[in-house]
Amino acid sequence: MTFVVYLDTSITPVALPDIVGDVGGGGTAAQWILDAYTLAFACLLLTGGVLGDRLGARRVLLTGTVVFTIASIICAVAPSIGVLVAARALQGVAAAALVPLSVAALSTHIRQPRARARAIGLWGGTAGVALAVGPLLGGLLVTALSWRALFWINIPICLLGWWCLRAALQPGRTASDRRMDVPGQVLFVAAGCGATLALIEGPHRGWSSPFILGCAAVAVIAIAAFTFWENRTATPLLPQGLLRIPQVAVACSINFLGLFGLYGVLFVLTLYFQRDLGLSPLNTGLRFLPLFGMLGIASLLAASVARRLGTRPTMLTGLFLIGTGLVGLVTIDFSAPPAVYLVALGLLGAGIPLSGGVVAVAAMANAVPATAMGAASGAMNTFRQFGAVFGVAVAALLSPPTQATAVTHLSATFLVAATGAALGAILTVRTLRPKPTATQPKTVSLSIHSATR
Repeated sequence: MTFVVYLDTSITPVALPDIVGDVGGGGTAAQWILDAYTLAFACLLLTGGVLGDRLGARRVLLTGTVVFTIASIICAVAPSIGVLVAARALQGVAAAALVPLSVAALSTHIRQPRARARAIGLWGGTAGVALAVGPLLGGLLVTALSWRALFWINIPICLLGWWCLRAALQPGRTASDRRMDVPGQVLFVAAGCGATLALIEGPHRGWSSPFILGCAAVAVIAIAAFTFWENRTATPLLPQGLLRIPQVAVACSINFLGLFGLYGVLFVLTLYFQRDLGLSPLNTGLRFLPLFGMLGIASLLAASVARRLGTRPTMLTGLFLIGTGLVGLVTIDFSAPPAVYLVALGLLGAGIPLSGGVVAVAAMANAVPATAMGAASGAMNTFRQFGAVFGVAVAALLSPPTQATAVTHLSATFLVAATGAALGAILTVRTLRPKPTATQPKTVSLSIHSATR
């Protein structure tokens, strides 16, 4: 199920012009087709793990698979942009349960540490491979059939996944009595939705319109209320003190910045390739092959590279590759032969897994107690998905479409993303010291342990 969750993040972008041309939706439709999925995914990730602890990973994984299947069917038959966006959001709700609990299931059912580490590495590689094959598979399906085939293909994968989960995971009683942080979750969703609505709809409705001002106000108030509530509740959505651990903060930041750049580039280049250069979805997928191909390869190798070089050098190498690729894209004329910019896209793809993902988890391992690693990983993945959400939204602001062309000012998106990579490198150098002090992790760990009891 991890494969299909991440497949749906990379298979859809190449079909955006075809989808919008068929179901309509106005100037922000393409953004919402991507962001409805990632926003729901991001907002509910933290609760997904807690839900599995209370109800049992097997039950929630099987239910999440069924929901993802139903949502995919609705996407495939959607008659309008509203139905499609709502179904994409429902896919994201299911994904928020599937991803954290798939890791939890591996940890629970594989007892031997070395075998567990290999399984988690394979899990990360599966996500990378799904991202890698998405654009090319999407281009093939749209060209041969239609954009609706992108969602029909999920059905056999989900049915196979449901059968495998049911056979592999045995029913068992849950031991956790941790309560759901319902107020915190509601405030978190309100903050994420308010900010995303304001960013996406602001250029079209006007930044001073009552709707946009209201969305911005909801986001600000919800963030303030969320912070206030989380510091006082006995069962916080985010354990107290978690983000104050430097290693956790830098892991979350790096994952946010990496996905911000990746999805910003993916969004603007998809529109540019198809609307400005007139490429087909298949040719668009082929031009993204170096990006996602290197992302898939690096995902499979990231854990072993980190073991050889260390987490800090590996993360800095990844950030250097991201920055180099993005700066290269700034200097390239995309009407030139494809070989000129394929190298830059490949560097960007290779840098994402080396700077984040399982490498960032390894960076947190020595600073976070075992009882809080699940929460730390959930927080990191939440930031990762929000990076994708805001990457699409901000890219549309920096490289807006006009009546005459699909996108303008491509270099603005690339430069901002490259600046983010540089900021991430500075944070990594300053935070992940080769010889951290022995007292700092212990002090903060006690705070988290007491908050998660």
